[in-house]
Amino acid sequence: MEKKSLNNNLKKAKSEKNDEFYTELTDIEKELKHYKEHFKDKVVFCNCDDPRISNFFHYFSYKFESLGLKKLITTCYKNQERDLFSRHQSEKAIYLEYTGDKNGNRVPDAEEIGIIDLKGDGDFRNQESIELLKQADIVVTNPPFSLFREYVAQLIEYDKKFLIIGNQNNLTYKEIFKLVKENKIWTGVDNGGTKWFKVPEHYDIETESRIKVIDGQKYFSMGSVYWFTNLDNKKRHEDIILYKKYYGNESEYPTYDNYDAINVNKVADIPMDYKGAMGVPITFIDKYNPEQFEIVGIDRVLVEELTGKVSRFKINSKEIYARVVIKHKRI
Repeated sequence: MEKKSLNNNLKKAKSEKNDEFYTELTDIEKELKHYKEHFKDKVVFCNCDDPRISNFFHYFSYKFESLGLKKLITTCYKNQERDLFSRHQSEKAIYLEYTGDKNGNRVPDAEEIGIIDLKGDGDFRNQESIELLKQADIVVTNPPFSLFREYVAQLIEYDKKFLIIGNQNNLTYKEIFKLVKENKIWTGVDNGGTKWFKVPEHYDIETESRIKVIDGQKYFSMGSVYWFTNLDNKKRHEDIILYKKYYGNESEYPTYDNYDAINVNKVADIPMDYKGAMGVPITFIDKYNPEQFEIVGIDRVLVEELTGKVSRFKINSKEIYARVVIKHKRI
């Protein structure tokens, strides 16, 4: 029931375009520690962040010297004020540029940060924001949930490295899954579980257990939050340890009614001895090692290509939840 409430909260955020989720510093630190070698002499762009309160800006400005950054740029949409969550009162969007410590105290002081007014509204699709994007080597942010596909498409169009936050269900989007299959995007390290986000006071959360207030600030917890990236990490090259076998246990792996593949209910149950196509849960992608497995496709797309009809895989005429079709590479 609680998982259903989480999904409902996500759908509500998307339908209402209520995307003001601010990532906690602890979650940023837990993920970013796996990519330190990627940032030396790089320009980092956080283009969906109010730099005055963004924890992404906080992280990179305080880590500027230790990471060896060249420049940090952050922009914010004009509806965000210094009180963190105004109700779209600000008339100007801004961007900040930080090029490191100048006075030797290793703290990003106000006089060291360049604040520039934008002519437009600071939206990542605005031409001003695109010109800043062109300067960047790596984009790191928490983009609007409702615009995730469009946001990723822009990063791919401009050939940018990135590390961004999204929901697990984004993996099932046709456009995103195509990029996963082509090894143009993969998941980060600290995925799944529940993460807390700062939200505006007016944000309506139906599930009481998903709300907390600390020093007057409202927080909202969301499950199945993933990092999406095209920066390499060690986890991506770790094999999934397999211990189960198909032969002798065929009844545990039924074949789909509408596609020639066996069903595997858990990633841990992937058989080590089956050469054919296997349908596995989308959580597989978080453990995917492209040297161990080949991704064939995702259920709805494969069924549509085969039959002309959009459908999930079926077992005994009953649809099952999203499946990724994979094959072993080494047997």
